[in-house]
Parts: sequence; structure tokens; C-alpha cells
Amino acid sequence: MGEQSTLLVSQAVGYIEENLDHKLGLDQVAEALYYSKFYLHRTFRKTAGLTLHAYIQRRKLTEAAKLLVFSEMPILDIALLCGYESQQAFTEIFKAIYKRTPAKFRSAGMFYPLQLEFCIHQEREKKKYTKEDINFAAISDIKAWMELVRLTVDGYPCMDERSYLNSLQYYISHQRALLLREGNTVIGGMCYSPEKGGIDFWAVHPQYRGRGIEEIFLSRLTEELSGEREISLTTYRAGDQADTGYRETYFRLGFVERELLVEYGYPTQRLVLSSKNREETRNGANAK
Repeated sequence: MGEQSTLLVSQAVGYIEENLDHKLGLDQVAEALYYSKFYLHRTFRKTAGLTLHAYIQRRKLTEAAKLLVFSEMPILDIALLCGYESQQAFTEIFKAIYKRTPAKFRSAGMFYPLQLEFCIHQEREKKKYTKEDINFAAISDIKAWMELVRLTVDGYPCMDERSYLNSLQYYISHQRALLLREGNTVIGGMCYSPEKGGIDFWAVHPQYRGRGIEEIFLSRLTEELSGEREISLTTYRAGDQADTGYRETYFRLGFVERELLVEYGYPTQRLVLSSKNREETRNGANAK
């Protein structure tokens, strides 16, 4: 990724953050930055892992959710502040993403973000990583790890940072947390449970997705797990508008659908990777 691309996305994110309470869209951001909207669209999606439109929508809804929980502002005023022309339109999209109406979300009183501000990482080099570059995380890695968590919070419905941090310390102390670094930046992290063969957390920095990092993590995990058990994880259900592409990635890696679940009040689905597909993934990673 070139320096110009990272600079452009940084400028776009900065402009969006400064104007979250204004009407925002691809046209407005491109015009403000004096770039072609088509170039901005392509560059933003490649860098951030989602479209600029989706990023704006998710940032606005995150701020709306915060206002619902931590203020007494009327829902109509929040809707207008987020750029919606009516409370009904706001309610429909909020429920589609948060799985509750704004009123019920406010009553529950539990805030969690859909999208936090995206922070650009300037890559030092275009390096090819292998599973040998993945190590067990240490307590000293927590700060950098949590930066990755905030960047990838879109993949984890109902993420509560305090609760997550407590769990992370457990995984690290029991050598069940794998990480991949580039300098001071954690670009990949995985927490797993060897007893059940489950991946409890898995994130790859948006700027590094689609570069084989997911495959080498699975290859390394296979070495840590014994037996022929399936590897399992949970993710969004099919058709969930909050999903920014996680199901598609897992299917590409060979995972298949299993039962529907509800976790922390949110509808999810369990996916599994068979021992046969595990071996194919490991061989593919080793061939890269």
C-alpha cells in the first residue's frame, strides 16, 4: 500500500470524524479532499476493509447508540443528528444493525460500538509472513493487542472491552493467545480453547487482510491442537447487515455452517472446519 493511499484514507477518516453531525457521503468527502470519488471509494475499501459509505453509517450509528445510553436526548433528535430524515428511517436501520429498536437499546442501558475510528498503520515493508512469525502473546503485548481489537470491533457483536480485557489476560497467561507483529503493531491475533478446539477471538488488521495471514494462523493453530477434532468459531448469521465480510472469509477458508446460536443476546451461528479442510489449509499455507 502506497504512502499516498494511507494519507488519503487518514484524511478521509479525519474529515468524517470532524463532521459526524453533518450530512456525509462519498460525494461530500471526495469533494472536500479534492479527489475523484471513484478513486476514494476504491482506496478506502482496500485499506479499511469496508466501503466509505458503510464506515460512515457505522460510525454514525455507534455515536447514536452512545447518545441513547449516556444521554436523555430524544430519539428523534438523535435521528436528525445522524442525518436521517425521520425517526422511522433511523429506527429501521438501527434495528437492522443493532438487533434492537433505539428505544429498547436505551432501556437495556448497555452500549457497545459497531465501528470505532479507523487508524491507519504505515507499513514498513511489504513482507511475506509465515506461521513461524506467529508467537505466543505476552502481558507486555496487551496495549498493542487492544489497538487491534478496536480496529476490528466490527467483527464482534456486543464487544465489551472491560470483559474482553479480563479474558485476554487469562488466554495470555495460559499460552492460548497467538499474535503476529509488524514492529510495534499487532497485525493479527487469535485466542483459542484447546479443550474444545474453539477459536474464541480472531482478528487480522484490515490493511493486511487477503494476504494469506488468515491461512498461516490456521496452520499454526493446527500445530497447537491435537487430535482430529473440528475447529469451531461463531460469527454473524447469513444476511446480517452488521457483517462486513467475516462469513465470506471463513467460508473461503473452508468453514461450514452448523447450528444457530444467541450470544449475549445477539443472534450468531457456529461454523466448523473439518480435519480434512484443516489439512488442506495447512498445506496451502506451507506452500506460500
